[in-house]
Amino acid sequence: MSSQSVQASEKVFLLPLKDNGTPDLPSDYVYLPPPTNPPYKIRFAIEGTSSICRQGTLRCNIPAVGEEFVRTNYKEYKLVPDFNRVINVDIAVPIAGAFSYEIVYHPLPKFSSSSVPTPQPTRTPVQYIDVQPSLTLGKTPLPLDALSCFSVISKFLGEYPQDWSKHLLGISARGYNMVHFTPLMQRGASNSPYSIYDQLEFDRTMFPNGEEDVAHMVSEMEEEYELLGMTDVVWNHTADNSKWLEDHPEAGYNVETAPWLESALDLDTALLEYSEKLEKLGLPTDFQAVDDLLRVMEDMKQHVICKIKLWEFYVIDVPKTAKLITEAWENGKARFPERGVGGAGVTALKDAPLKQKAEFLADNGMINAGKILGRFGRSIDSEIGAALLTVMYGRYNPDASSGPRPSAVHSSIVKILDECNLIHYREYDSEVSVAMDQLFNRIKYLRIDDHGPKLGPVTKENPLIEPYFTRLPHNETTKKHNSKSLALVNNGWVWAADAMRDNAGPDSRAYLRREVIVWGDCVKLRYGNCPDDNPYLWDRMAKYTRLMAKHFNGFRIDNCHSTPIHLAEYMLDQARKVRPNLCVFAELFSGSEEMDYKFVKRLSLSALIREAMQAWSTQELSRLVHRHGGRPIGSFELDVPSSDNKSSTVANGASDVPGPKEFIHHIRTSPLHALFMDCTHDNETPAQKRDARDTLPNAALVSMCASAIGSVMGYDEIYPKLIDLVGEKRMYSSPYSEKGVQTTAGEGGIGGVKKLLNSIHTLMGKDGYDETHIHHEGEYITVHRVHPNSRKGFFLIAHTAFPGYGNGNGVLSPVHLTGTKAKSLGSWMLEVDTSATASILGDKDVIRGLPSQVIDLQNDNIETKGNDTMISIPERFPPGSIALFETWIPSAEHEDGLSKFITSGAKEAVSDLDLIDLNTFMYRSEPEERDASGGRDGVYNIPNHGALVYAGLQGWWSVLKNIVKYNDLGHPLCNHLREGQWVLDYIVARLERAVKDDGYERLEKPVIWLRQRFDAVRSLPSFLLPRCFAIIVQTIFDAAWHQGISCMNENVQKGQDFFQRLAMVSVQETGYMRNTSLYPTKQVPSLAAGLPHFASDWARCWGRDVFISLRGLYLGTGRFDDAKEHIKAFATVLKHGMIPNLLGSGKEPRFNSRDSPWFFLQNIQDYTKIAPNGIKILQEKVSRRFLPYDDTWFPVDDPQAYSHTSTIEDIVQEVLQRHASGLHFREANAGPGLDSQMKAEGFNIDVEPDWDTGIIFGGNQWNCGTWMDKMGESEKAGSKGFPGTPRDGAAVEITGMVYSACAWVASLNDKGQYKYSGVETNKNGFISFTDWAKKIKANFERCYWIPIKPSEDQDYDVNSRIINRRGIYKDLYKSGKEYEDYQLRPNFSVAMCVAPDLFTPEHALHALEMADSILRGPTGMATLDPKDLNYRPYYINSEDSTDFATSKGRNYHQGPEWLWPTGFFLRALLKFDLMRRKTKEERTESFQQVTRRLEGCKKMIKDTPWAGLTELTNKDGSFCDDSCPTQSWSASCLVDLFYDAGELSIE
Repeated sequence: MSSQSVQASEKVFLLPLKDNGTPDLPSDYVYLPPPTNPPYKIRFAIEGTSSICRQGTLRCNIPAVGEEFVRTNYKEYKLVPDFNRVINVDIAVPIAGAFSYEIVYHPLPKFSSSSVPTPQPTRTPVQYIDVQPSLTLGKTPLPLDALSCFSVISKFLGEYPQDWSKHLLGISARGYNMVHFTPLMQRGASNSPYSIYDQLEFDRTMFPNGEEDVAHMVSEMEEEYELLGMTDVVWNHTADNSKWLEDHPEAGYNVETAPWLESALDLDTALLEYSEKLEKLGLPTDFQAVDDLLRVMEDMKQHVICKIKLWEFYVIDVPKTAKLITEAWENGKARFPERGVGGAGVTALKDAPLKQKAEFLADNGMINAGKILGRFGRSIDSEIGAALLTVMYGRYNPDASSGPRPSAVHSSIVKILDECNLIHYREYDSEVSVAMDQLFNRIKYLRIDDHGPKLGPVTKENPLIEPYFTRLPHNETTKKHNSKSLALVNNGWVWAADAMRDNAGPDSRAYLRREVIVWGDCVKLRYGNCPDDNPYLWDRMAKYTRLMAKHFNGFRIDNCHSTPIHLAEYMLDQARKVRPNLCVFAELFSGSEEMDYKFVKRLSLSALIREAMQAWSTQELSRLVHRHGGRPIGSFELDVPSSDNKSSTVANGASDVPGPKEFIHHIRTSPLHALFMDCTHDNETPAQKRDARDTLPNAALVSMCASAIGSVMGYDEIYPKLIDLVGEKRMYSSPYSEKGVQTTAGEGGIGGVKKLLNSIHTLMGKDGYDETHIHHEGEYITVHRVHPNSRKGFFLIAHTAFPGYGNGNGVLSPVHLTGTKAKSLGSWMLEVDTSATASILGDKDVIRGLPSQVIDLQNDNIETKGNDTMISIPERFPPGSIALFETWIPSAEHEDGLSKFITSGAKEAVSDLDLIDLNTFMYRSEPEERDASGGRDGVYNIPNHGALVYAGLQGWWSVLKNIVKYNDLGHPLCNHLREGQWVLDYIVARLERAVKDDGYERLEKPVIWLRQRFDAVRSLPSFLLPRCFAIIVQTIFDAAWHQGISCMNENVQKGQDFFQRLAMVSVQETGYMRNTSLYPTKQVPSLAAGLPHFASDWARCWGRDVFISLRGLYLGTGRFDDAKEHIKAFATVLKHGMIPNLLGSGKEPRFNSRDSPWFFLQNIQDYTKIAPNGIKILQEKVSRRFLPYDDTWFPVDDPQAYSHTSTIEDIVQEVLQRHASGLHFREANAGPGLDSQMKAEGFNIDVEPDWDTGIIFGGNQWNCGTWMDKMGESEKAGSKGFPGTPRDGAAVEITGMVYSACAWVASLNDKGQYKYSGVETNKNGFISFTDWAKKIKANFERCYWIPIKPSEDQDYDVNSRIINRRGIYKDLYKSGKEYEDYQLRPNFSVAMCVAPDLFTPEHALHALEMADSILRGPTGMATLDPKDLNYRPYYINSEDSTDFATSKGRNYHQGPEWLWPTGFFLRALLKFDLMRRKTKEERTESFQQVTRRLEGCKKMIKDTPWAGLTELTNKDGSFCDDSCPTQSWSASCLVDLFYDAGELSIE
């Protein structure tokens, strides 16, 4: 095989970004798998003209392959705007870690027709990408979810190596694969492992040779025991006797480095002095009751609070401050605040009450407001105080014989300052109250409460309170420091504290308020914001961190919630330099999941430590297991594996050169990952908290979870009590460290069963068993965990042992495993002799477990019926029992092959389908499906959900996409699939029926594909059917979608997702109908105006709708044959120089639409310019339904019908000529049979040109011949026969299209491509098309522009008295109601698009700006100015009220927001905005202004089950129940926009 035939594959993770730079994902937590070799890529996908692309640069600090990660080293990727494309930035991910990105860009200014200031560059919020570490054990990858971690308190392991080796062997023998060590460094005076004396020295009592021993131990662990190592890192504090603190007291918080703590220090010192004097004061020292404590607390107020004058830290020093203010007044040093002295003025303040004057000083002159920075740290700016005195007394003049005396002035300012202090005294009283409450509650817990430690009598060594400060000794080292720096704050924690707030920082008073639960043996370390703030400390702790990373595979961050996040980030960067694949676990209890995510994202935490022993009931334990158990069984796949993956192209679509084969992965929503411990060294054991027998079921439940799991030394051995990690002196003992571990029942703990549980957990983690079902019933929990492909699994029954439930079996309903076989792996119960607790705890030498025995239980209660299994608990199954089974699904034994089969071949299956085939395959609304099936079948109705919107695949995928996205297995569709296979039958039967129809033979291959795939999964258990159905539908839908795109032009194929969605609307709206066609006797596909309202029979094809939609849906997508067919079809029925509004298959066409012929001519013009050799259409011949230039009506079967032929050229000329001559006729068959709502006068059609201006006028007040065609229908309201919007006169869009047509044919005539040079006028004259166009152009601005300035009215044809809004274009000219001319509506933008040269660019841009701010809604354009008295923005067609304006929906076009004008508006905005732009950057801004205004439509087409854009919305984009949910022209006009954008270059 040649090297060229082998194509490498690339894994790509897709990360789409929103306009604000955040991930466009269900969650912004981006959690990616471990790096691969070669590296996988992350693909940032940004819409081509998103506002963040405006001079935008993506900055990302993922290093290149071979480079070292430096957090501040951002690589920059320029974002080159492209309106029609998505910008893809591919970045290889070579290493694990926490990476960040941001986008620097110039914000898009608010759109304005005048110049606006250029915004300064800005940046998006920093976002994070977390990449998991790649762990290996014995050269085999070890996923994080396969970890079974064993936690030890290191100092109890004994002497290294002899004691350690036997313990490590025992740990390994039980199937654990990682050991967590508490800190191994030299400990402080308290002997707590977490009170580290020296971070850079290992404990020599454990490791005589220091680091050398540690290195040997870690190596031995991996090579001999197959154990990875993890240790704690403690960054927050150091031991209170750490020698290095004497050299560097600045490493802690002291009064010198944190002056705001002086008050807390004074209070702490006074409390300690008071503690020593209790006995002398005759107060209790040994509290027997709360009354004893109350006496002490009462005296504390006098001997502590009052004694130290704590109030001085809160208040202003009145004498001193008053003196300074008076002196400033006398010296003329008054400074008035910039905002003055209040709204009431100087005089009012002069005479204001004392309180108001005090408030003035507090608001404008308070120094250190809100801070406590030493005694009398608060003051008043003397110059502001002098300003107040100046207002009150005037300026000081020592020579004046009269005036205020300084002593009187001084006295008055003293009173004002005393008033200022009132609020400070209230603050003081409040905080003293809090501090006293905290002291009372803490002392009560420590010395009185039954659940407290009962510390005993108060002594000097055991003071009344826990000291908040460590006082460094006075010696030769410390005497060189300021004495204020020698008292350092101790670390601790605060209930429900903000994890991002420093409890010892300037914004916290936790130490003053005594809110800190303090660790007296630990000094809190003060890092500041960066290494420069405390160089020695940062350097020391970085060395410590690197040392830990050198030897250990993982970190446990101690007290992560109180670790400054920027510090943790820095230290982990240091660690990952040493060990890139470091796994990081955290003890994180921030109090909120949102805050947890902040830490996890920024630090790339592998998992958070969670504990099963936190559960207080079986129900709560079930919840925890469910949270960490994995995905539900039968979960959906975001990434459907397929052999049809396509080769990629270079990012941004810049090249067509095929690249390596890509496998695109969608980033799955990830929960917070857990290291789920059955118990930790911080919490009580089952023997204490529950029942000792719960040790076994609790451990088994944890082991079944799809997460990293863990246990603690002593749990398997059933230690009776939580080990005191500070005070305990004995060493560990374990029977598993003395002898081998057999996977059997036995004495001495649960180690034998734990070995089996750990081996199963590791197997499931390595192989990806990530689907789980958890059931809770009474005191039972069952867990079934399976592999998503092989469907192999393990099933656990656990009978928990919470107190109070006796020894009986309890109740568990028989477990039915549908389609699943099961084999017992064993059943066990745990018995524990708790009567031995006292003797076990009394052992002076070692820590031992309670006498216990794991007993085998008989479990023959498995019943099999076919492939179904029923499991019942055995006769003896008391609390503390478990049963474990291996499961498999016989029908899925070759699931890997099945997965490949159901996802392969789809591309080939649909490769022959054309766009009309795809209409049937993917779409068809209810009326269309009824028509196709002869009325037998419609769309599918899902019980408890409702009917699909389409019978085809889009109908199913519209429901499935969110089911898959959110893994909604409880959706009614999933329930319906589990109940039966009717859905599968429906899909296949529907298409099999379609294949039998002529023209649909190409559907045979996809029908076979679907039948075979459905048949392949029919035998699977029903609970798997939703998953498999979704995979099959997603696979074939995706293939069909791409087949549709491939049948369109290159612009669509390379276009962004939104553009492609718009283009596919052409497929959903175009198809065959039996009850209608473009011709009376020939069946051809036709374009529906909208679905489902306008899908069938006479309501399907509307002349106006077709020719507003044709340019976008057909010409803009390359569907030129369909475009030509519709042009020719409507040309055949030309009559009166008009095409019908309602085609009626040409049998009963209705001619009442004055704008339709002009949209028709505009589309012919567009066809000649866009379609290849489009000019040739002019010579195409059509047979005429009616006679040319003859108004005679005759039925379709009359011999005259289709007896004459004309070329399209002749058709165009006939339209122009008939309008030039004037049209005057009454509709054929006029009367109630034709239109039951219209008055008789409304059937009269009159169109007349004005040859002074070239403008064509038409209509009357009783009909509505433009697109705003709602006729009043309510007899109750008296509106029947009264059009909502008659729009008679000269509608602005028609005038624009008349000009466009004349200019076009004039140009063609000049080039010899159109044989007619002009028309005969109704004044018996001839006018050339050139002259006709000139007349319109010469008069357009005068007739339609409403000037901004009234002084310009004389230059325009306006009635100044009627003008409602200026700076806009009239909607009408010379209508029947003059005020209607001046209404602001969106129709002028149509004229701007087809005839831009009619408009003065400055006027046009201003009018567009007005429409943008007044009419534009989230998706549509308001059809009337909200300022207009007729504005009624809520369309409710069913309303039958007495309201003349709205009853029966008469306000259809009087304010509701229609979507199709949005396309014309944005096209016009782009066109005219670009006219003033000179540079590439300026032109880019134009495109971005348009992009910003598409956001609502993008969301709509993505979210709606109809996969299209609705007809209209009510005010501000609110839902309109009567709107047609997908309308052809709504989508088409935005395709037009993309076509224009492709023609209008950014360059």
